[in-house]
Amino acid sequence: MNATDRTPADLLSSALATDPARPLVTFYDDATGERVELSVATFANWVAKTANLLQGDLAAGPGDRVALLLPAHWQTAVWLLACASVGAIADVDGDPAAADVVVSGPDTLDAARACRGERVALALRPLGGRFPQPPPGFADYAVEVPGQGDRFTPFAPVDPNEPALIVAGREFSGAEVVERAVAEAADLGLTGPGARILSGLPYGTWDGLNAGLYGPLAVGGSVVLCRNLERASEEAVAGRVDSERVSVVRR
Repeated sequence: MNATDRTPADLLSSALATDPARPLVTFYDDATGERVELSVATFANWVAKTANLLQGDLAAGPGDRVALLLPAHWQTAVWLLACASVGAIADVDGDPAAADVVVSGPDTLDAARACRGERVALALRPLGGRFPQPPPGFADYAVEVPGQGDRFTPFAPVDPNEPALIVAGREFSGAEVVERAVAEAADLGLTGPGARILSGLPYGTWDGLNAGLYGPLAVGGSVVLCRNLERASEEAVAGRVDSERVSVVRR
């Protein structure tokens, strides 16, 4: 990270300026066999498009609450950084009824309908595929995001000291997310640029978010993010650690 990095979006900007071609998020789903690898540049492009969707079509801005009813997934990581780019509060597993926008996976659509604001649904299908039939009352993310702009500029400056993340009932400012990710990097085994962590932790805790996104982003590293890792054999996990050149495992 740079000394001027005060928000998670700043961390991504610095990574993009430093080495856009390096891997940032490699995603596995052991229920479907899916593997997706996103470079810093590809991930940042998804974030920009999603931030444009959030700010433009969904009319979200600084201080608005976005309930993310999503598992540990590469698209969830995109939404977390898109919220940080806009200045909206990413409320992980938050109450949809208290949110201005809800973003739901296919398994939480009923709960998400409690949101009176904008609703977005993610099919979480391989390669970012769309729903065969869009859920009533929801915008299909895979339909809406491709046409968004590849560059993002917030309408209002993002204040790093304002709330940016709520997880497990605790609120963090953007600056606190960055400071804590940097401070805890060594405890995670992230020793600096090039460090590669495999995480099978859920995103519903700070530890899961830090291992699965913020920590590697803060040190110039990368993450192998695994969903449904409990379905993989120990032999398969060991093979993945070797083939992906993982330096530390959290599960």
